[in-house]
Amino acid sequence: MKIGILGFVATHTAAPGAIAQKAEALGFESFYLPEHPIIPVTHKTRYPLSPDGEIPDSYAQMIDPFVGLALAAAVTKKIGLGTGICLVPERDPIVLAKEVATLDHYSGGRFIFGIGAGWLADESEIMGVNFKRRWPMTRECIRAMKELWTKPEASFAGEFVKFPPVKSNPKPARKPYPPIHIGAGGIGPSMERALRDTVAIGDGWAPLGLTPDVLAVELGKLKKMCAEAGRDFSKLEISMYFPAQGDPKRVREQYREAGAHRLIFLLDSPTAGKFEKDLEDLAKAWLN
Repeated sequence: MKIGILGFVATHTAAPGAIAQKAEALGFESFYLPEHPIIPVTHKTRYPLSPDGEIPDSYAQMIDPFVGLALAAAVTKKIGLGTGICLVPERDPIVLAKEVATLDHYSGGRFIFGIGAGWLADESEIMGVNFKRRWPMTRECIRAMKELWTKPEASFAGEFVKFPPVKSNPKPARKPYPPIHIGAGGIGPSMERALRDTVAIGDGWAPLGLTPDVLAVELGKLKKMCAEAGRDFSKLEISMYFPAQGDPKRVREQYREAGAHRLIFLLDSPTAGKFEKDLEDLAKAWLN
């Protein structure tokens, strides 16, 4: 079982390079950074994980994940470097394709492209995204980026993305491109959409906070969808953000039996002088 870390890194915390270095030294397999370019001061959308619906201030403090991961790449050698997650429709797809390819090139093929479309409608609207159509936009952006990553002269003609033949370099080190993990999925309609998007454009699925039992049921559905679409389910990588807590050995085995390949734990406040012990405690519990 691969064990990764997602860090809520900000200017007042330890730097991403220092955290990634420590995580790599302890044996963690991957290091992720989240993304929210802005948080509206006033918002109608309720934050789903707090009783009052207010968004934690840490969400407004996040650094740019690509700059942070580039800093981490420069001081590490083998740890995977991922976005957890990148809000694709809030970025220009041509520029994003270049950022992904450049990071993957200079990290030696270590980038994991965790993607999503956003849950905060107020943020989406400020960033120029039609919230109701964010997933069709995301799917099209990913398809356009695949063209840019794999062809010496790429073009695309879609509803949201259009460009004539262009050259875009460098190409990613990992071929044909870094793995794309769909970071979405909750109980209800969004779960089915996440599964179908994984089949349509993804190389993996990375839901949030599912128990092993629920994950096993949903992976059964995903396997059936893959068969219907002619995709090899065994080639998909399954990651679980914020897995259920409990006895580490038993929890790892439960998720392994359910079909997960990676567990990603939250490093909520990786402040200098504190994050080292937090990582050591996680490593002692989950890497042994």
